[in-house]
Amino acid sequence: MHTPSEGRGAPTLHDVARVAGVSFKTVSNVLNDHPQVRDSTRSKVLAAVAELGYRPNQAARNLRLGRSGVIGLAVPELSQAFFAQLADEVIRVAAEQNLVVLVEQTGGERDRELEALRNPRLSLTDGLLLAPLGLTHEDIGAELATRPLVVLGEPLFPGPVDHVTMQHEAAARAATEHLLGLGRRRVMLLGAHASETTGVAALRHAGYRVALAAGGVAADDALVVPVETWDRRSGAEAMAAVLDAGVTMDAVFAMNDDLALGAMRSLQERGVRVPQDVALVGFDDVADGRYTYPSLTTVEPGRHDIARIAVDLLVARISGARGEEREPQVVAPGFHLVVRESTAS
Repeated sequence: MHTPSEGRGAPTLHDVARVAGVSFKTVSNVLNDHPQVRDSTRSKVLAAVAELGYRPNQAARNLRLGRSGVIGLAVPELSQAFFAQLADEVIRVAAEQNLVVLVEQTGGERDRELEALRNPRLSLTDGLLLAPLGLTHEDIGAELATRPLVVLGEPLFPGPVDHVTMQHEAAARAATEHLLGLGRRRVMLLGAHASETTGVAALRHAGYRVALAAGGVAADDALVVPVETWDRRSGAEAMAAVLDAGVTMDAVFAMNDDLALGAMRSLQERGVRVPQDVALVGFDDVADGRYTYPSLTTVEPGRHDIARIAVDLLVARISGARGEEREPQVVAPGFHLVVRESTAS
């Protein structure tokens, strides 16, 4: 059994080289996955690493590479369950690659999202994952993407910026078709943004309309309920207002789970049974929806895949920041409908 050099603490690269019977440079080549290393040599070095319990000094390695080992994540609000769970996923995935995540909240406001792109504190990170709500194409110029950037959302930036999005329209169509398949014909859309033509709300609204048309159900403007802020309070207030106005429905597709959970509260307060009187579907598959009564049927949009793909793309951008040209990618992971009690027959 070999031990580190006398009087030393943790084993070093020199200790590994001595035990493996190779040069310091060879050990470095193996640990940096250099292709020009014989398999037999690689095996000897890795065996020495395991025997000595050597752990690379990540901070020193980052310093040599001119990196911090920190990436930024800018999201609208951690109080929104989807973004809190997305941040959790990103932190877990980043940790697997020895990366630390610095999280910023923008409130979904245009000026704060622009600031996140220029923030001196975030500029100390190696790259940024940005989930914008307020930015539009008119705000964006190539000069904003001055460091590795991956956008969590619809294609927005020109140039070498990757985007990881969701299948918003297809998923909204699937959710609405599920309600129609239950025999419901007055399906409300909760959370529309009347002025939006290209964003998330517009895409989910489009999926809803396509499902109605395919199902032979006429669209009714009274069943399209605008809600600007997609949180529980807004969902509860919007549903209460609809019920006060005497609008009748037998199903609701809410643009996200927070809206759905707020709507469920108002329905139950008025004695409207879910799902017997009104079936309810959300979007995002947040954890709370599993434990409501009834539990919430929802769209699981591929959150884990979104986090993993986004981090992998950002790491690739960081690694290629000095010279390697990569075509920008737009990736939309798969989704699936999670059927629970709020649409049970």
